[in-house]
Amino acid sequence: MVWRGATPVPGAAAALGDLLRRGLRILYVTNNALRTRAELSRRLAGMGVEADPDDVLTSAVVAAGLLAARLRRGARVLVTGGPGLTDEVGRAGLSVVRTPPAEAVVVGLHLDFDYDALDRAARAVRAGAYFVATNLDPTYPTEDGPRPGAGALVAAVATAAGRTPEVAGKPEAPTVAAIRARVAGPACVVGDRPSTDGRLAAALGWPFVLVRSGARDDPDDGPVPALDGPDLAAVVPGILGVLPLP
Repeated sequence: MVWRGATPVPGAAAALGDLLRRGLRILYVTNNALRTRAELSRRLAGMGVEADPDDVLTSAVVAAGLLAARLRRGARVLVTGGPGLTDEVGRAGLSVVRTPPAEAVVVGLHLDFDYDALDRAARAVRAGAYFVATNLDPTYPTEDGPRPGAGALVAAVATAAGRTPEVAGKPEAPTVAAIRARVAGPACVVGDRPSTDGRLAAALGWPFVLVRSGARDDPDDGPVPALDGPDLAAVVPGILGVLPLP
């Protein structure tokens, strides 16, 4: 919605700036756990959009919260994921490990997933570790089209281990709760995936604004959007009109 791969979507920065000048608070919610919140904040700043890391909510943040609520401080968590996930698990006071034994396993998107990583994660889950997935998105958008997402990696571990994970990211209940803890008052969900963003909006009871500049392989099986446009710039003029009144 804001960028595709490493490339900003044309007009997105100006559209976000317009919303901020109108006094709206923007919470950037992403299922991508690969990047840290600080990195995502810097990427937004590089587009000309000021955003504090606290304005960014990733599935890694939510997954780390699930782990911290379940485990003792310092517990061993086998992280099968990238820097964003590793960073948040450490911030939650847990010990990041790459090999069993572990009290929990968390799986998120990373680009060096291989057979050994699959084997280590599956062995720990079969041994009884608490199993958490950042999200189940089958793909994520890039400049060259969709690439395998965290859901593909999670499916491999779940198949090998014979266990189903607790899912942190959109549109699941843990992310709904995390958003409600951060956002008060009238709001809407703007996103490019009806299957996640649309269903998240439905779970929150908020209007859904669909933009079609990001994921192109997502089925339109979510709620009917209040607004539907080719990109963020196209829908900004109507966003205030779909926000529920206080």
